Amino acid sequence: MRYLAPAAAIAAALAAPAPLAAQQAAPLDAAALRDAALEDELAWEITEGITTEIGPRLAGTEVEAKARRWSVDKLTSLGFSNVRIEPFDMPVWVRGEERGAIVDPFPQQLYLTALGNSGATPAGGLVGEVAYFPTLADLEAAPEGSLKGRIAFVSHAMTRTQDGSSYGYFGRVRRAGPNLAARKGAAAIVIRSIGTDSHRNPHTGSTNFDEGVKPIPAAALAIPDAEQLERVLKRGKPVRMKLLLTPRQVGIRQSGNVIAEVPGSDPSAGIVLVACHLDSWDLGTGAFDDAAGCGIVAAAAKRVMDAGRPRRTIRILWAGAEEVGIFGGRAYFEAHRGERHDAAGESDFGADRIWRVQTGLAGTAQPVAARLAAALAPLGIAAGSGRAGGGADVAAIVRAGAPGIDLAQDGTRYFDLHHTPDDTLDKIDRVQLRQNVAAWTATLAIVANAPEEIRQNPAAQ
Repeated sequence: MRYLAPAAAIAAALAAPAPLAAQQAAPLDAAALRDAALEDELAWEITEGITTEIGPRLAGTEVEAKARRWSVDKLTSLGFSNVRIEPFDMPVWVRGEERGAIVDPFPQQLYLTALGNSGATPAGGLVGEVAYFPTLADLEAAPEGSLKGRIAFVSHAMTRTQDGSSYGYFGRVRRAGPNLAARKGAAAIVIRSIGTDSHRNPHTGSTNFDEGVKPIPAAALAIPDAEQLERVLKRGKPVRMKLLLTPRQVGIRQSGNVIAEVPGSDPSAGIVLVACHLDSWDLGTGAFDDAAGCGIVAAAAKRVMDAGRPRRTIRILWAGAEEVGIFGGRAYFEAHRGERHDAAGESDFGADRIWRVQTGLAGTAQPVAARLAAALAPLGIAAGSGRAGGGADVAAIVRAGAPGIDLAQDGTRYFDLHHTPDDTLDKIDRVQLRQNVAAWTATLAIVANAPEEIRQNPAAQ
């Protein structure tokens, strides 16, 4: 990194006028910043701090509010500018007691957890005969009203993939299954957890019910317990289950986004938005999902900030209430849709090694994409051919015209941990975490400082 000597800086200031970006943007050396980031400790420090000093951070609760206050203090102490909380209101669901068991023909306990927005059983629990559906399509084919008084059980066959692509399809069992079962008359529903592990750790996650459909008790079985229930059902005898779920909707509460910035040198240039989400589910401590993402993007932005002033402003978004409905991402879009965003990306797929980069940069910005590919190649990251979506919390900004940036993390083990009690700090591999920081550091250095126009339509907001 080279800096102008004071005399040279004065001379430059007195010279003939030049574009503001040329006067003040630092000549960021992306390769040097990338290599130095392979020794990074800040991302770990942030991840450890969030998970140790805050722990689980269910959206809309006092613990999530504590996490926001912690975040403001941390980002301020790191030297970021314009650090603030942008609050928003949201409906809040909280977990209660949860138990399950096979009553007949082979009594035994089942390990399960309520899905977000699940309805509640009576205080004494609910007993019903199990109606088995090997797939969501089988449940869809069931006649209306055919499940009256019964507990639907829906299985699936999710497989592990590097890119996590199976989640989109099999996740429908969780997202749509409970609403569908309620419409068919079911008293309750249990699903095989949307995951790829073989532990007795059920995976939670949100579900939603259509307007006019009364929420029914909805739970996810740990995968070994779902497989056990399938074996019991294959014995050919009627199976009865007891469920006790006591979650509550507690009304409208406040959540919020935490914002911090590295101010750019060129006020005519746009914002490079880089995001994570601060909230987590309440079963683990939210290390993989997504404290690590917050550590990664903040550590990368700080490295660029400490190296000099980039042309474009880098804005860090630690979004609130992502897990329960992307409320933070939507609130950010509504608050900032009138600002020019030149690029947007998010780290929200764990902390394992990044293996692919894809962007939505304008055709005129192909030199930027080429520099980015060259800078990331030494980290084992290949350029993909798809168009980047940016991530859940920045998706609205990308749809509005900002080029997305996707740094794809290896998801091979992600759905072993996703939304489970096992999402804890010890699952973070510090070497892979540093590789993430190095990749994002190089990306921000190149994109935030690029002299080229990187939007398809720079006049759009």
